[in-house]
Amino acid sequence: MKNGKMGKRRRARELAVQVLFHMEYNGGEPEEAFELVCSHFEAPESARPFSRDLVKGVIEHRDKIDSRIRKASRNWKLERMSRVDRSVLRLATYEILFREDIPPKVSIDEAVELGKKFGSDDSAAFINGILDNIYNTWVAEISEDNKGQAG
Repeated sequence: MKNGKMGKRRRARELAVQVLFHMEYNGGEPEEAFELVCSHFEAPESARPFSRDLVKGVIEHRDKIDSRIRKASRNWKLERMSRVDRSVLRLATYEILFREDIPPKVSIDEAVELGKKFGSDDSAAFINGILDNIYNTWVAEISEDNKGQAG
């Protein structure tokens, strides 16, 4: 059962990256882009609800997500990253920051796999490095917040 769930979630993430990538080139409404990508890539019905949630979340929180990515990628401007890497980073950053139902390490591992599948030879390591920075910074912030509330 667990394997089926992981497979469905991975396929949903792949679909979400394809939609986000499509929107990088074409803009438009997320729902329109989602339907277009689903029809062209024969996305399984079972993967669509989770994927749709991910796309909506990335779009809704994109300013915060992009800000985090910019801070974590000191030597790379967001606009200069490949569209694939940027799409994967946005998806995983959304999951880390806003999805309490997904362990951050799972989001990072899944993003690395997406980078291997869709990106360049360097994508997996690049994505892993930036997401590791985002995750560690986020954990430190939460820790600081908790210290402030305890006192």
